[in-house]
Amino acid sequence: MALIPHPATSPPFGQSAQISFHRSELAIILSVYGRFVAAGLWRDYGISALRDYAVFSIFRHTAEQPLFRVEKRPGNRLRQGQYSVIGMDGRTLKRGDDLAQVMRIFDRQLMRAV
Repeated sequence: MALIPHPATSPPFGQSAQISFHRSELAIILSVYGRFVAAGLWRDYGISALRDYAVFSIFRHTAEQPLFRVEKRPGNRLRQGQYSVIGMDGRTLKRGDDLAQVMRIFDRQLMRAV
């Protein structure tokens, strides 16, 4: 006997069960991450693929809370933009539809640190 998933628990047709970053999106994020690791400011990262959004967390030390979170929320695509950078205190630092443009918020910090 085959089990049929209940319509309330299965994702709608054409949608995946969880949101994740695409390879091209990860390339943009990891290029910025690599520059900060080379400068000695960041040391670790974590990736979470959840049902409604995906998160790339950036850590100074592994045992701490993240310094920054890069979130992808496709549900916000038509409103505020699906990508956002969130600080350690929970404030949204930058938001938009173009990930490369959103990640430029870190350019100022790298210039200040060097």
